[in-house]
Amino acid sequence: MHRAGDGDALHLVNVAQAAGGEEFHAPGPADFEFPPLFGEGTFFTKPMLIIVLGTLAIAVLFYLASRRAALVPAKAQFIGESVYGFVRDGIVADSIGREGRKFVPLLTTMFVFIAVMNLAGIIPVLQLPASSKIAIPLFLALISWGVFNYVGIRRHGFIGYFKNMMFPPGLPKPIYLLLAPLELFSTVIIRPITLTLRLTLNMFAGHLVLLLTILGGEYLLIEKGGALAFASIVPFAFSIILTFFEAFVQVLQAYVFVLLSALYIAGALADEH
Repeated sequence: MHRAGDGDALHLVNVAQAAGGEEFHAPGPADFEFPPLFGEGTFFTKPMLIIVLGTLAIAVLFYLASRRAALVPAKAQFIGESVYGFVRDGIVADSIGREGRKFVPLLTTMFVFIAVMNLAGIIPVLQLPASSKIAIPLFLALISWGVFNYVGIRRHGFIGYFKNMMFPPGLPKPIYLLLAPLELFSTVIIRPITLTLRLTLNMFAGHLVLLLTILGGEYLLIEKGGALAFASIVPFAFSIILTFFEAFVQVLQAYVFVLLSALYIAGALADEH
């Protein structure tokens, strides 16, 4: 995925390589593989640490937000209520309607968790979006998949749910020969896959570009030095700009994931979907 500044930073690094010196090794998938934090034979890795720290941070935030609820909210209560209100009014109300209120706690938790996992990529020391590891988006997608299929079956019955899904009324019967298998395949297979890949690949690509600009600037400044050290200003400047842009994308991807989940729930609850 090409992002702003990617080609410029890479071009400067290529110029530096042509001038001689150690070869620049561009970041790749290997940079997303981490050894166990506590040595060989253990299993606790950096992505797992981010998950634990992020989960604890979210739990503390909502504990503080609800511990002493007041008419005039304190900072923690204000943040918690703002996030909850955003999901309730900005996602659930528009997508599901009044019936969606019971899903607000789940979708709020999902939104905050994804946002925190994504934003870990721009937090110093952590510097890794945990959701760039496919297991995390896949797990969340399976939760979403389980919820919207469960509520649909509970509302319409097993046969009724799949009948409404595969055979919407008002269409010529020959159309069902093509539509029915497509709808079944889309709902059962494609939806969790697209939810997973959209989040994973956006976080993977964004972090890769950030690595490229930062490591490219470091290469020019430290490895090449001299006149080329001044050129490191360009990739470093792009890395700062991309950090803010990536923060926007990280929150946006959390919003998109939860919005699609809400739309799938709304479709499952509808009489005709």
